[in-house]
Amino acid sequence: MPVTVTTRIAATPEVVWDLVADVTRMGQWSPETTRCRWLTEPPGPREGARFTGTNAYRGRRWRTECTVLTADRGREFSFDVVGAGFLAVARWTYTFRSVDDGCEVTETYTDRRGLALKLFGIATLGITDRDAHNRRTMVETLDRLRVAAEVSTEAA
Repeated sequence: MPVTVTTRIAATPEVVWDLVADVTRMGQWSPETTRCRWLTEPPGPREGARFTGTNAYRGRRWRTECTVLTADRGREFSFDVVGAGFLAVARWTYTFRSVDDGCEVTETYTDRRGLALKLFGIATLGITDRDAHNRRTMVETLDRLRVAAEVSTEAA
């Protein structure tokens, strides 16, 4: 089952989408992702574009490769994550909806790991309930994103 977290942000869907889709800034929002770098030239969010993600938790670091599935400005940004170049890990989806005072952003995590990769993750990271762990980090991610988007909207 996917894990979904939603928050309201006092900024337009386009402003918030631009922040999320600039994956090079993901380390500012996510407590687990430390860095992302575009692999595809020219760099930037578009369907089929690829980027790497560097993650860290409890002193462990790992890299993933990601492929953008949807890059619909102001509406949706999604990407698939693989590890070791071929192991399906997750799908991350961000959707944006206009509301009276800005937008509603929904972040969805879909676990795509097989049993062996789930067991490996438990053994190496000690995260026995990945869904609960990700729900906590997603709340933090969206809160950090909200602060950045609202500050950028105030400054404009």
